Amino acid sequence: MAFWNSLYRKDIDPSFKKQLKGLLGYTPANLPLYKTALTHRSIKDTIDENNERLEYLGDAILSALVADYLFKRYPYKEEGFLTEMRSKMVNRQQLNDIALKMGLKKLTAFNKSDASLKSSQIFGNTLEALVGAIYLDIGYKKTAKWVAQRIVMPHMFVDDLEILEINHKNKLYGWANKNGKNLEFETLDERMENGRRLFTIGATINGKVIAQAKAFNKKDASQIAAQLAVEKLGIVNSDSVGNE
Repeated sequence: MAFWNSLYRKDIDPSFKKQLKGLLGYTPANLPLYKTALTHRSIKDTIDENNERLEYLGDAILSALVADYLFKRYPYKEEGFLTEMRSKMVNRQQLNDIALKMGLKKLTAFNKSDASLKSSQIFGNTLEALVGAIYLDIGYKKTAKWVAQRIVMPHMFVDDLEILEINHKNKLYGWANKNGKNLEFETLDERMENGRRLFTIGATINGKVIAQAKAFNKKDASQIAAQLAVEKLGIVNSDSVGNE
């Protein structure tokens, strides 16, 4: 741990340790490491001071832990089912929602004057970075227990996820085909935000923008726009008539 303590030297607010303990459920040993996990690049753009590297690590750790959980929970399910379930559990929207419920937005250091960040999915990324920090601080076995107790059991309702249709674009395309509508996803805006390209994608039906969303890649933005359109149109399944 000496390496990480030397790499992440920061001034730590005394209240940070208390807030972090409340979130984690244990007293963290390496506070600077967690501080880095909760720092977005909009505040610190140097590689050793923001959470992008920890996000990369946490993404891999969380994916492996969820895969292990599903492998043991469903001993007779095929690979395709397990892969789809893992996608439902660790997709960007799901992780962002969980992060907000856990209160990560209050602990995350980000540029609060940037309105697009407040409504983006950076908090799901922060959750992944936090998992990376936990793994480095307490090891794989304890991280597995923490993820199960703090993320999977209270927030990932697996029985409900089994019947959840996660691909909102497919659902919307199915509805459009059924009802003779022309559905397209258009790039409404594209600009640089803190060194990253931010896309605004609109779900258009017969040339009319039904819903729009922003994300740092077109795939995420179009899926969120599709989800918003599905909700707005009241589409329960691809055979629904919906309302405009």
